[in-house]
Amino acid sequence: MTPAAPTGLRASVQRILPLAWPLFIGQLAVLAFATIDTVLVARHSPTDLAALAVGSASYITVFIGLMGVVLAISPTVGQLYGAQRLHEAGRQVWQALWLALGCAVLGCAVLAFPAPFLALSKAGPEVADKVRGYLLALAVALPASLLFTVYRGFNNAVSRPKAVMALQLGGLALKVPLSLALVSGVPALGIPALGVVGCGIATAVAMWAQTAVAVVLLRRDPFYQRFDLLAPDVRRPHGPSIRALLRLGIPMGLGIGVEVTGFAFMAIFISRLGATPVAGHQIAANLVSLLFMLPLALGNASSTLVAQRIGAGDLADARCLCWHGLQLGVGLAALVGAAVFVGREQVLQLYTSNPAVVAAALPLLAWVALFHTVDAAQAVAAFVLRAWRIATLPTLIYVLALWGVGLGGGHLLAFNLGGGVPADWQGARGFWIASTAGLALSAVGLVALLAWVLHQRGGAAVRPAAAGG
Repeated sequence: MTPAAPTGLRASVQRILPLAWPLFIGQLAVLAFATIDTVLVARHSPTDLAALAVGSASYITVFIGLMGVVLAISPTVGQLYGAQRLHEAGRQVWQALWLALGCAVLGCAVLAFPAPFLALSKAGPEVADKVRGYLLALAVALPASLLFTVYRGFNNAVSRPKAVMALQLGGLALKVPLSLALVSGVPALGIPALGVVGCGIATAVAMWAQTAVAVVLLRRDPFYQRFDLLAPDVRRPHGPSIRALLRLGIPMGLGIGVEVTGFAFMAIFISRLGATPVAGHQIAANLVSLLFMLPLALGNASSTLVAQRIGAGDLADARCLCWHGLQLGVGLAALVGAAVFVGREQVLQLYTSNPAVVAAALPLLAWVALFHTVDAAQAVAAFVLRAWRIATLPTLIYVLALWGVGLGGGHLLAFNLGGGVPADWQGARGFWIASTAGLALSAVGLVALLAWVLHQRGGAAVRPAAAGG
């Protein structure tokens, strides 16, 4: 057992931030993939932007859920690393890789045949055709994205987020010129303007290049030798280990999937209102996603430290890190959300100068400060709960709050299904009102669950995750 760590708020912040800032930069690089696509396509054509909104929501629905399953590697390896069971941690990396490949087969099939998403969005023929091309390109990117998720989850679990950040920045550096060339075309080089499909192709190339470099690093970087990643006994598929990852990963994937689809499906439903409303929503959604990177990084860093302290047997410090991470995440989110709310008109001008799209997006940003604050609370709480290997109950909370209140309530408000809904609450704004209410409910539920878990684990020993369960 390692010595107990200092437990004050300041000490916790000093431990969380060094892990959080590389995660934040790396996640910004990931989000920049979508941001660049949004900006380029918005200037290319409204039809392509509408296709990007529907296609992105469809891809996120598939990828995020599968990514959540694979990310069971993080709390598993985090506890093993804290307990200094490094050989077993190396075995879990390989089992996660096998799991990622299996998930990729399923995900590629869904993306290659996107009829259910097109039916939900009720997209017109021109938009639907562009969505199909975009998702086909992303089907090529999906295996690389899931394999890289293993590398990311493993490195974060062993407090090495800078290695991930460097590769994510490298992927972005490759993505930018490719998207610029493929969206608008380069006649001098014989490259046609592919619009939104060009975005998908650029993403596929960047993700495979990024993953290839990660493989080389895992084989050659001396840091990874301690995990015996090349030992024959860790490389073989191991049924008990894969089942253990699935027991944690499936509820994690479902929970993350519900969380993301509760927001992403807004784009699909809003697309029924026309190209301009969904374009305005796409810009607002991208901005909210950008803001979310901060609590995401803080939650991830807090979860890593909590898992490591659980593995080391220091439960008092693990509990303190849970609460301090939550306080830090919510406080910073409230400040950032308020600042963006004040300057929302100037922010929108960075995306587009189209007055119709700006007019559609501006009312949605009125909800940013509250939306972002409650979003931060639920995200950090969910992350630290996963460090304790608690994922099923959070999923049930998400289903009730984000699907029931968020999507269900948003549908009622946006389309005035019950009659009598005020005009200001209809359309895209109705979805944002209901989504904010759903996030607030999920934040209350998850924080209450976290308090209960920490009380129950107050004096109980927690066994680090093992191959068999």
